[in-house]
Amino acid sequence: MSTPRTTRTTRTREPGEVFGPRMTLFADMLSVGLATAAACLPLLTAPAALSTACAVLRGAREAQPATAGRYFALLRRRLRPGDLLAGAVALAGALLLAADLALARAGLPGAPLFAATAAAIGACATVLGLRACARPESLTDWPAAVREAAQDAVQDVGGSALVLLAVATSAVCAWMLVPLAFLAPGPLALALTAVDVRPASGSGREAGLSGG
Repeated sequence: MSTPRTTRTTRTREPGEVFGPRMTLFADMLSVGLATAAACLPLLTAPAALSTACAVLRGAREAQPATAGRYFALLRRRLRPGDLLAGAVALAGALLLAADLALARAGLPGAPLFAATAAAIGACATVLGLRACARPESLTDWPAAVREAAQDAVQDVGGSALVLLAVATSAVCAWMLVPLAFLAPGPLALALTAVDVRPASGSGREAGLSGG
């Protein structure tokens, strides 16, 4: 029995069109990245800003506009005390990690082991927080998003590694050229969204193959 052909949802380039849909999505991703960087400036809004960027980019799969205008419209509708609380928790965790690493550099006994442990905990917390931002539940319910992200992090170790790789790549780009730091949230949000939808896409392909 032949395998049913998968329907392509990506729009092809029309005759005379200069840029294809992938180039358009790339430009939209950069504009969303700039908007996210601006929305992150108050610090407490960083989780909500990144979560909104992931939601906007996820909507591109359903032919919804991934523009800065839609980003700010969605961000204005969703900002609530829970988002600020999530930002406060993330900021407190980052400050605590920075303080721990500073103490390790101060030459305390057992500093190498302490620094390695703190870095490992920080990496796990970073993966959990970023995967929570990529979850659709983060738009309305942060505790549910964190629970789902924790489950994803355990069941999809490869995806968690990809999240760390995306963070490292963004950090290196920002370190090499500081202005890129204002664009980095866009590619980071796209990577987080891709990791989040990857298991579902894989399940869909397996279901299609088994059905054929």
